[in-house]
Amino acid sequence: MRKMFATMAAIAFSATLYAQTAELPDTQIKDVNSGKKVAFNQAVEKGKVTLVSFWATWCVPCKKEIKNVREKMPQWKTEADFNYVTISIDESRAEGLVRSYAKSQGWDFPYYIDANSDLKRSLNFQTVPFTAIIDKNGKVAYMHSGYEEGGENEVFAKIKELSKM
Repeated sequence: MRKMFATMAAIAFSATLYAQTAELPDTQIKDVNSGKKVAFNQAVEKGKVTLVSFWATWCVPCKKEIKNVREKMPQWKTEADFNYVTISIDESRAEGLVRSYAKSQGWDFPYYIDANSDLKRSLNFQTVPFTAIIDKNGKVAYMHSGYEEGGENEVFAKIKELSKM
């Protein structure tokens, strides 16, 4: 039991350490609207905090998280200056599903697809929903796996903190 706890603590510490020091990878992702590939580090606006939600069309908690964030965005934008993007980890053959779902939900923010999970591997996460916050310097400042109702409020608190720096 102690060994398992020590291993879990080491993993949590290394993830936190990575989140505070990591440069963004230049891994290619595809803009679902334009069909053009872009490097992940170029999809994030320097000088501005960016919230990134990784999701999949089959992931119910992912969709709920994005829906809740989207509903709160108008209020949040009055309190902090930040960007929001989503990245689907669906396979390339599901790109049409990603596009039609996003359009049906009225998404007015950029959405990408990581069809080969290259970015997922670069950021070293296993499952969705996965949330990352990129700071103004283009570094990963926060990472979180999973979603529970209301969890977006904790994420927004971090966004506000980072946007004031």
